[in-house]
Amino acid sequence: MNTNNSESFHGLTHLDASGAAHMVDVSEKTITRRMAKASAEVIMHPQTLELITSGRAAKGDVLAAARLAGIMAAKRTGELIPLCHPLPLDSVSVELTPCSPDCVRVTSTVVMHGRTGVEMEALTATCVAALTIYDMCKAVDKEMTVTDVRLEEKTGGRSGRYLRITKGAQK
Repeated sequence: MNTNNSESFHGLTHLDASGAAHMVDVSEKTITRRMAKASAEVIMHPQTLELITSGRAAKGDVLAAARLAGIMAAKRTGELIPLCHPLPLDSVSVELTPCSPDCVRVTSTVVMHGRTGVEMEALTATCVAALTIYDMCKAVDKEMTVTDVRLEEKTGGRSGRYLRITKGAQK
């Protein structure tokens, strides 16, 4: 099986020239500081947000549990997502921002010095934190929606910086 990064299937780095899945060889890449930031929103009934922010959710401190779950998930991304490298992360932060009247915004930032990016770790942290909010509140609000999961920014590596530009925003 050919694992040469220069020969990929239709430009997809996790597929070799014949289309077979493989882990990308990053051994020749330069070690740089890598950062990725991802976000999502958990939309809910206003009463559910009130339970969360007042600390009256039946299962306990929703935001603290979601923050911890997100950090733990980032550290285990290599075990969860096939072909992701297990990475020695330098830092993981998960911010949970209640947005009245009906939303919690989840933003995860992951930093590492290494040969591959940490986008998947930031996205995984964000998703698991959002799912933890859902899990802790589903008894009172089954209509919650996890939405707009996305990469917001990344730095480091050969491709440099990526910054999501939202409509009406400037670089």
